[in-house]
Amino acid sequence: MDINLHSPERRLIDLKIEHADLNALVDITSHAIPIDELMLRRLKKRRLLLRDQIAEIEKSLDPPEPA
Repeated sequence: MDINLHSPERRLIDLKIEHADLNALVDITSHAIPIDELMLRRLKKRRLLLRDQIAEIEKSLDPPEPA
């Protein structure tokens, strides 16, 4: 697999990996005692931002369907 390091496909892969890592971190943080609410909110906000970036890249990579 020869994907350019700066290609949208490579960026998409990196974002999905980071999103998965944040999912795991959110799970761990939400079960920690005591719960660090500020950290949990920051992680969730970052995760949401990543999800939006992933959706935007996927949208740009998928050609629009003909009517």
